[in-house]
Amino acid sequence: MLQRTILLALLATMAASGIYWWLSAPGVAAVGNSPAHVPDLANGEVMFNAGGCASCHAVPNQPDRLRLGGGVAIKSPFGTFYAPNISPDPNDGIGKWTDADFVNAVMHGVSPAGQHYFPAFPYTSYQHARREDVLDLFAYLKTLPAVAGKVRDHDVGLPFNIRRNIGIWKFLFLDEKPFIADGSKSREWKRGAYLVNSFGHCAECHSPRNVLGGIIAGQQFAGGPNPEGEGWVPNITQKHLGEWSAKDLAYFLKTGELPDGDSVGGAMTRVIKNTSQLSDGDLAAMAEYLKSLPPVDGPTPPKRKQGS
Repeated sequence: MLQRTILLALLATMAASGIYWWLSAPGVAAVGNSPAHVPDLANGEVMFNAGGCASCHAVPNQPDRLRLGGGVAIKSPFGTFYAPNISPDPNDGIGKWTDADFVNAVMHGVSPAGQHYFPAFPYTSYQHARREDVLDLFAYLKTLPAVAGKVRDHDVGLPFNIRRNIGIWKFLFLDEKPFIADGSKSREWKRGAYLVNSFGHCAECHSPRNVLGGIIAGQQFAGGPNPEGEGWVPNITQKHLGEWSAKDLAYFLKTGELPDGDSVGGAMTRVIKNTSQLSDGDLAAMAEYLKSLPPVDGPTPPKRKQGS
Protein backbone atom coordinates (compact mmCIF):
# COMPACT_ATOMS: atom_id res chain seq x y z
CA MET A 1 0.00 0.00 0.00
CA LEU A 2 2.83 2.38 0.92
CA GLN A 3 4.65 1.60 -2.32
CA ARG A 4 1.51 2.30 -4.30
CA THR A 5 1.05 5.64 -2.52
CA ILE A 6 4.66 6.60 -3.22
CA LEU A 7 4.31 5.60 -6.88
CA LEU A 8 1.14 7.67 -7.27
CA ALA A 9 2.83 10.62 -5.60
CA LEU A 10 5.80 10.33 -7.97
CA LEU A 11 3.52 10.10 -11.00
CA ALA A 12 1.55 13.15 -9.84
CA THR A 13 4.79 15.08 -9.30
CA MET A 14 6.04 14.14 -12.75
CA ALA A 15 2.73 15.14 -14.32
CA ALA A 16 2.71 18.47 -12.48
CA SER A 17 6.32 19.12 -13.52
CA GLY A 18 5.48 18.34 -17.12
CA ILE A 19 2.51 20.70 -17.10
CA TYR A 20 4.62 23.43 -15.49
CA TRP A 21 7.40 22.96 -18.04
CA TRP A 22 4.91 23.10 -20.91
CA LEU A 23 3.05 26.16 -19.63
CA SER A 24 6.19 28.06 -18.71
CA ALA A 25 8.00 27.52 -22.01
CA PRO A 26 8.79 30.75 -23.92
CA GLY A 27 6.62 31.01 -27.02
CA VAL A 28 7.92 32.76 -30.10
CA ALA A 29 6.51 33.50 -33.52
CA ALA A 30 8.33 33.06 -36.81
CA VAL A 31 8.91 36.29 -38.70
CA GLY A 32 9.42 35.62 -42.37
CA ASN A 33 10.71 37.98 -45.01
CA SER A 34 8.15 37.18 -47.69
CA PRO A 35 6.73 39.51 -48.63
CA ALA A 36 9.69 41.66 -47.61
CA HIS A 37 8.79 44.58 -45.38
CA VAL A 38 10.00 47.96 -46.57
CA PRO A 39 10.57 50.01 -43.40
CA ASP A 40 8.87 53.37 -43.00
CA LEU A 41 11.25 55.34 -40.79
CA ALA A 42 8.78 58.19 -40.27
CA ASN A 43 6.21 55.74 -38.97
CA GLY A 44 8.88 54.10 -36.84
CA GLU A 45 9.57 57.45 -35.19
CA VAL A 46 5.85 57.87 -34.47
CA MET A 47 5.76 54.45 -32.80
CA PHE A 48 8.90 55.34 -30.84
CA ASN A 49 7.22 58.45 -29.44
CA ALA A 50 3.84 56.81 -28.89
CA GLY A 51 5.54 53.94 -27.07
CA GLY A 52 7.53 56.20 -24.79
CA CYS A 53 10.72 54.24 -25.45
CA ALA A 54 12.90 57.14 -24.34
CA SER A 55 11.21 57.35 -20.94
CA CYS A 56 12.77 54.10 -19.78
CA HIS A 57 15.66 53.44 -22.15
CA ALA A 58 17.38 56.83 -22.47
CA VAL A 59 20.53 57.07 -20.35
CA PRO A 60 19.61 58.86 -17.09
CA ASN A 61 20.95 62.26 -16.12
CA GLN A 62 21.83 63.46 -19.62
CA PRO A 63 19.78 65.60 -22.03
CA ASP A 64 19.65 63.45 -25.19
CA ARG A 65 16.50 61.31 -25.20
CA LEU A 66 17.82 59.39 -28.22
CA ARG A 67 20.81 57.88 -26.39
CA LEU A 68 19.14 54.61 -25.52
CA GLY A 69 21.82 53.06 -23.33
CA GLY A 70 19.27 52.19 -20.64
CA GLY A 71 19.74 52.23 -16.89
CA VAL A 72 16.49 53.76 -15.61
CA ALA A 73 15.36 52.04 -12.39
CA ILE A 74 11.76 50.78 -12.50
CA LYS A 75 10.46 50.05 -9.02
CA SER A 76 7.70 47.53 -8.38
CA PRO A 77 6.27 45.42 -5.54
CA PHE A 78 8.41 42.54 -6.86
CA GLY A 79 11.76 44.37 -6.93
CA THR A 80 13.58 46.95 -9.02
CA PHE A 81 14.08 46.42 -12.73
CA TYR A 82 16.63 48.29 -14.84
CA ALA A 83 15.76 49.18 -18.43
CA PRO A 84 18.28 47.64 -20.84
CA ASN A 85 20.38 49.16 -23.58
CA ILE A 86 18.32 49.18 -26.80
CA SER A 87 20.69 51.33 -28.83
CA PRO A 88 22.18 49.89 -32.05
CA ASP A 89 25.44 49.04 -30.25
CA PRO A 90 26.38 45.55 -31.53
CA ASN A 91 27.81 44.33 -28.24
CA ASP A 92 25.78 45.99 -25.49
CA GLY A 93 22.58 46.92 -27.34
CA ILE A 94 20.42 45.39 -30.07
CA GLY A 95 22.73 45.99 -33.03
CA LYS A 96 22.99 42.29 -33.84
CA TRP A 97 19.28 41.53 -33.47
CA THR A 98 17.23 40.24 -36.39
CA ASP A 99 13.69 41.29 -37.27
CA ALA A 100 12.45 38.09 -35.63
CA ASP A 101 14.40 38.85 -32.45
CA PHE A 102 12.82 42.28 -32.18
CA VAL A 103 9.27 41.19 -32.95
CA ASN A 104 9.47 38.33 -30.45
CA ALA A 105 10.85 40.65 -27.78
CA VAL A 106 8.29 43.42 -28.26
CA MET A 107 5.19 41.36 -28.98
CA HIS A 108 5.89 38.14 -27.06
CA GLY A 109 8.28 39.16 -24.30
CA VAL A 110 10.94 36.65 -25.33
CA SER A 111 14.64 37.44 -25.65
CA PRO A 112 16.87 36.33 -28.56
CA ALA A 113 18.34 33.78 -26.11
CA GLY A 114 14.88 32.27 -25.63
CA GLN A 115 14.19 33.58 -22.12
CA HIS A 116 11.11 35.38 -20.85
CA TYR A 117 11.37 39.11 -20.31
CA PHE A 118 9.86 40.39 -17.08
CA PRO A 119 6.56 42.22 -17.67
CA ALA A 120 8.06 45.46 -16.41
CA PHE A 121 8.59 45.62 -20.18
CA PRO A 122 4.97 46.36 -21.22
CA TYR A 123 4.61 43.69 -23.89
CA THR A 124 1.15 43.00 -22.48
CA SER A 125 0.17 46.12 -24.44
CA TYR A 126 2.74 45.90 -27.23
CA GLN A 127 1.35 42.46 -28.13
CA HIS A 128 -1.58 44.32 -29.72
CA ALA A 129 0.63 46.28 -32.11
CA ARG A 130 0.80 45.55 -35.81
CA ARG A 131 3.88 43.62 -36.91
CA GLU A 132 4.61 46.22 -39.60
CA ASP A 133 4.66 49.00 -37.01
CA VAL A 134 7.02 46.98 -34.80
CA LEU A 135 9.38 46.47 -37.74
CA ASP A 136 9.23 50.18 -38.57
CA LEU A 137 10.14 50.94 -34.96
CA PHE A 138 13.09 48.55 -35.19
CA ALA A 139 14.31 50.22 -38.37
CA TYR A 140 14.06 53.64 -36.70
CA LEU A 141 15.98 52.49 -33.62
CA LYS A 142 18.81 51.35 -35.87
CA THR A 143 19.26 54.97 -37.08
CA LEU A 144 19.94 56.26 -33.54
CA PRO A 145 23.36 56.58 -31.88
CA ALA A 146 25.04 53.40 -30.66
CA VAL A 147 25.70 53.62 -26.93
CA ALA A 148 28.23 51.30 -25.30
CA GLY A 149 27.71 49.93 -21.81
CA LYS A 150 25.83 47.09 -20.16
CA VAL A 151 23.09 47.81 -17.64
CA ARG A 152 23.27 46.23 -14.19
CA ASP A 153 21.19 43.16 -13.33
CA HIS A 154 17.68 43.51 -11.94
CA ASP A 155 17.31 43.61 -8.18
CA VAL A 156 14.58 41.00 -7.84
CA GLY A 157 14.54 38.22 -5.25
CA LEU A 158 13.14 34.70 -5.15
CA PRO A 159 10.79 33.44 -6.47
CA PHE A 160 10.16 36.41 -8.79
CA ASN A 161 13.60 36.27 -10.39
CA ILE A 162 12.96 32.82 -11.87
CA ARG A 163 12.25 33.70 -15.47
CA ARG A 164 10.62 30.36 -16.23
CA ASN A 165 7.79 31.34 -13.87
CA ILE A 166 6.97 34.26 -16.19
CA GLY A 167 5.56 31.67 -18.60
CA ILE A 168 2.81 30.92 -16.08
CA TRP A 169 2.20 34.65 -15.67
CA LYS A 170 1.88 35.01 -19.43
CA PHE A 171 -0.56 32.10 -19.54
CA LEU A 172 -2.75 34.01 -17.10
CA PHE A 173 -2.44 37.56 -18.44
CA LEU A 174 -1.19 37.51 -22.04
CA ASP A 175 -3.73 36.81 -24.78
CA GLU A 176 -1.49 37.57 -27.81
CA LYS A 177 -4.48 38.71 -29.83
CA PRO A 178 -4.30 41.58 -32.32
CA PHE A 179 -6.14 44.75 -31.41
CA ILE A 180 -9.47 44.92 -33.24
CA ALA A 181 -11.21 48.28 -33.16
CA ASP A 182 -14.96 48.77 -33.13
CA GLY A 183 -15.93 48.85 -36.80
CA SER A 184 -18.77 51.29 -36.15
CA LYS A 185 -16.44 54.03 -34.93
CA SER A 186 -14.72 56.80 -36.88
CA ARG A 187 -11.28 56.43 -38.42
CA GLU A 188 -9.94 58.92 -35.86
CA TRP A 189 -11.39 56.90 -32.94
CA LYS A 190 -9.86 53.69 -34.32
CA ARG A 191 -6.46 55.35 -34.63
CA GLY A 192 -6.67 56.63 -31.07
CA ALA A 193 -7.82 53.26 -29.75
CA TYR A 194 -4.90 51.55 -31.46
CA LEU A 195 -2.30 53.98 -30.12
CA VAL A 196 -3.67 53.97 -26.56
CA ASN A 197 -4.02 50.18 -26.32
CA SER A 198 -0.83 49.12 -28.10
CA PHE A 199 2.28 51.31 -28.17
CA GLY A 200 0.81 53.95 -25.85
CA HIS A 201 0.32 51.25 -23.16
CA CYS A 202 -1.73 53.71 -21.08
CA ALA A 203 -3.48 50.93 -19.16
CA GLU A 204 -0.19 49.65 -17.79
CA CYS A 205 0.05 52.53 -15.31
CA HIS A 206 -3.56 53.69 -15.18
CA SER A 207 -5.08 50.38 -14.02
CA PRO A 208 -5.12 48.61 -10.65
CA ARG A 209 -3.31 45.28 -10.41
CA ASN A 210 -3.86 42.08 -8.48
CA VAL A 211 -1.37 40.35 -6.17
CA LEU A 212 0.32 38.69 -9.18
CA GLY A 213 0.81 42.00 -10.96
CA GLY A 214 -1.88 41.47 -13.58
CA ILE A 215 -4.35 44.22 -14.48
CA ILE A 216 -7.66 43.63 -12.71
CA ALA A 217 -10.30 42.68 -15.25
CA GLY A 218 -13.07 45.24 -15.53
CA GLN A 219 -11.01 48.10 -14.06
CA GLN A 220 -8.79 48.95 -16.99
CA PHE A 221 -7.91 52.67 -17.01
CA ALA A 222 -9.55 53.13 -13.58
CA GLY A 223 -6.36 54.25 -11.82
CA GLY A 224 -4.72 52.88 -8.73
CA PRO A 225 -1.51 52.85 -6.71
CA ASN A 226 1.58 53.92 -8.60
CA PRO A 227 3.36 50.70 -9.64
CA GLU A 228 6.63 52.34 -8.63
CA GLY A 229 5.36 52.64 -5.05
CA GLU A 230 4.87 56.37 -4.57
CA GLY A 231 1.66 58.29 -5.15
CA TRP A 232 -1.51 57.46 -7.00
CA VAL A 233 -2.16 57.13 -10.73
CA PRO A 234 -5.48 58.78 -11.68
CA ASN A 235 -8.55 57.20 -13.19
CA ILE A 236 -8.66 58.23 -16.88
CA THR A 237 -12.17 56.97 -17.64
CA GLN A 238 -15.10 59.39 -17.67
CA LYS A 239 -15.42 58.73 -13.94
CA HIS A 240 -12.57 61.21 -13.48
CA LEU A 241 -12.27 63.00 -16.82
CA GLY A 242 -15.95 63.62 -17.45
CA GLU A 243 -15.53 67.39 -17.34
CA TRP A 244 -12.56 67.38 -19.71
CA SER A 245 -13.22 67.99 -23.39
CA ALA A 246 -11.41 66.12 -26.12
CA LYS A 247 -9.53 69.35 -26.84
CA ASP A 248 -8.48 69.53 -23.18
CA LEU A 249 -7.08 66.01 -23.40
CA ALA A 250 -5.23 66.61 -26.66
CA TYR A 251 -3.74 69.85 -25.30
CA PHE A 252 -2.68 68.06 -22.12
CA LEU A 253 -0.90 65.33 -24.10
CA LYS A 254 0.91 68.01 -26.09
CA THR A 255 1.86 70.41 -23.28
CA GLY A 256 1.28 68.73 -19.92
CA GLU A 257 -1.05 71.56 -18.91
CA LEU A 258 -4.28 70.74 -17.06
CA PRO A 259 -7.58 72.50 -17.84
CA ASP A 260 -7.26 74.50 -14.59
CA GLY A 261 -3.92 75.93 -15.68
CA ASP A 262 -1.79 73.71 -13.47
CA SER A 263 0.93 71.46 -14.92
CA VAL A 264 1.46 67.74 -14.59
CA GLY A 265 4.21 66.40 -12.36
CA GLY A 266 5.89 63.12 -11.49
CA ALA A 267 6.38 60.30 -13.97
CA MET A 268 3.80 61.81 -16.32
CA THR A 269 6.28 64.53 -17.25
CA ARG A 270 8.36 61.85 -19.02
CA VAL A 271 5.26 60.69 -20.87
CA ILE A 272 4.48 64.20 -22.07
CA LYS A 273 8.02 64.56 -23.46
CA ASN A 274 7.10 61.69 -25.78
CA THR A 275 3.47 62.48 -26.61
CA SER A 276 4.41 66.10 -27.33
CA GLN A 277 6.33 64.79 -30.34
CA LEU A 278 3.20 63.27 -31.90
CA SER A 279 1.15 65.02 -34.57
CA ASP A 280 -1.92 67.02 -33.65
CA GLY A 281 -3.96 64.45 -35.55
CA ASP A 282 -2.70 61.54 -33.46
CA LEU A 283 -3.20 63.50 -30.23
CA ALA A 284 -6.76 64.34 -31.25
CA ALA A 285 -7.38 60.67 -32.06
CA MET A 286 -6.09 59.51 -28.67
CA ALA A 287 -8.21 62.16 -26.96
CA GLU A 288 -11.33 61.08 -28.85
CA TYR A 289 -10.80 57.49 -27.77
CA LEU A 290 -10.10 58.37 -24.12
CA LYS A 291 -13.23 60.54 -24.00
CA SER A 292 -15.25 57.53 -25.12
CA LEU A 293 -14.19 55.34 -22.20
CA PRO A 294 -17.23 54.69 -19.98
CA PRO A 295 -16.97 55.66 -16.32
CA VAL A 296 -15.39 52.89 -14.26
CA ASP A 297 -14.97 52.88 -10.50
CA GLY A 298 -11.42 52.15 -9.46
CA PRO A 299 -9.76 51.73 -6.08
CA THR A 300 -10.27 54.53 -3.60
CA PRO A 301 -7.19 56.75 -3.25
CA PRO A 302 -5.89 57.08 0.31
CA LYS A 303 -6.91 60.25 2.10
CA ARG A 304 -4.23 62.88 2.32
CA LYS A 305 -2.92 63.52 5.78
CA GLN A 306 -3.87 66.88 7.18
CA GLY A 307 -1.31 69.49 6.25
CA SER A 308 0.18 67.43 3.41
